[in-house]
Amino acid sequence: MMMPKIFLLFILFGYCYGANILYVIPFSANSHYLSLRPIGLELARRGHNVTVITAHLETDHPPTYHQIKVDATKVWDLLGEKRPNVFSMVDLSAEEFHQKYIWPGTLLVVERALQSPAVQELLASDMKFDLVINEQFMQEAFNALAHKYNAPLALVTTYGNCMKHNFLTRNPLQWETVTFELLDVDDPTSFFGRLRNMYFSMYEFVWWRFWYLQKHEELVTKYIPGLSTPVPSLYDIQRNTSLMLLNSHFSVDISAAYLPNIVEVGGMHLTKSDKSLPQDLQKYLDDAVHGVVYINFGSNVQSTDLTGEKRQAFINVFKRLKQRIIFKWEEDTLEGKPDNVMIRKWLPQKEILAHPNIKVFISHGGLIGTQEAIYNGVPVIGIPVFSDQLNNILLLEEMKFGKLLKFHDITEERLYGLLKEVLEDHSYTAKAKEVSKRFKDRPMNALDTAMFWLEYVIRHNGAPFMKNPALQFNWFEYTMLDVYSFVVAVLISIIYVIYKIISTLIMLMCKKTKKIKRS
Repeated sequence: MMMPKIFLLFILFGYCYGANILYVIPFSANSHYLSLRPIGLELARRGHNVTVITAHLETDHPPTYHQIKVDATKVWDLLGEKRPNVFSMVDLSAEEFHQKYIWPGTLLVVERALQSPAVQELLASDMKFDLVINEQFMQEAFNALAHKYNAPLALVTTYGNCMKHNFLTRNPLQWETVTFELLDVDDPTSFFGRLRNMYFSMYEFVWWRFWYLQKHEELVTKYIPGLSTPVPSLYDIQRNTSLMLLNSHFSVDISAAYLPNIVEVGGMHLTKSDKSLPQDLQKYLDDAVHGVVYINFGSNVQSTDLTGEKRQAFINVFKRLKQRIIFKWEEDTLEGKPDNVMIRKWLPQKEILAHPNIKVFISHGGLIGTQEAIYNGVPVIGIPVFSDQLNNILLLEEMKFGKLLKFHDITEERLYGLLKEVLEDHSYTAKAKEVSKRFKDRPMNALDTAMFWLEYVIRHNGAPFMKNPALQFNWFEYTMLDVYSFVVAVLISIIYVIYKIISTLIMLMCKKTKKIKRS
């Protein structure tokens, strides 16, 4: 009885394993890489031959995991600017942030990656791939590799919903509840919040469609050889995407309607961890009788950018707390540091947040750190700077285990008051544990879900049946304007005919009345 079962397992294993996969994640930001790295590594562990274009190298990986290193230069350096004090970006509008940093910076990142000798060597080779996976973050030129290798295209985000992809694939936009992924709106569901959301979504799409994509088309022509003609536009290539993986989950994010080929896999980087805390950190946390307040503003925002009164506000609050503090501080010393504070230039955040003595996490509200706090049931005080950070913290406030502290509102009393509230009101911790439980409660964990759908796309040759059938319609047909116009025309015609009949009857009656009077 065992032999048939083993034989069946062998057949199934061989049927979905052993594909050649190209995985493109060249963006240099550490947070992006931490979120995306598990996909390539897990695919390789499952027997696939994975080639990864990346700015970060893995030292411990399966033998079928092949790395093509590209330049890891930061966006600031590519733009020829000195690294700014990132807290100064807090007053930038979303339009200014895109125009000044996102669009020009990511164009330079993509061009630097494409012109890399290792990437050019790959593109000149006779390698073939069964699937191309690309990060959906302003690197659309790489989508052309799906056409080059005649392979299905899968996209993956480090954030949640992707509004431009909704436009392209005709997934419902849901502007009334779903906020543009990189837009900060104080009150998203208010009239002005929804108006702002609709405006910026259209603004960004038009600029992306008619300017930004054209710049990427130029990069494709310049750097990607061997494209069979006719070469489809990048717009059409993305419309034909087989699968989109979103770093979100309805248990903690806004519930939204998605096509079957748009799948939520929020928290992939949390699924597996074989790391332990350094011994000194482990002891520091274990011995914290009153617990620990953990402060980390991520890889892009540095705590050392806090200056003057705001820096002093933190130090003064530290002195008033009985809890221990672990503070990510990017310099060797912190002037005036109290004895209950440990500073480090880098910290193993995922492992720290998993420790039961962590009482509150002071963060900038980045999605990766937010998911780590949710996963481990840790309340958050969020100080957003740009992009999706405000939206993330507002969701935590709505779920009642987070508090928003705007950068300009940082004072000693305000910070101490919020910390005192979260530390002493146990409802925050109770709610965090409750939300953590529902975030983990899934048929499959996030990484296994991603693996299933990626392999599903390979097994079913791109799974075209999952795509929106409305893609075959033009805009007029998709919006049903032709049908609505016909219905309106018919109604107008009926009303006109009724009007003419009534008018005619009235005229006849008037004529008859006049004849009777004359007689």
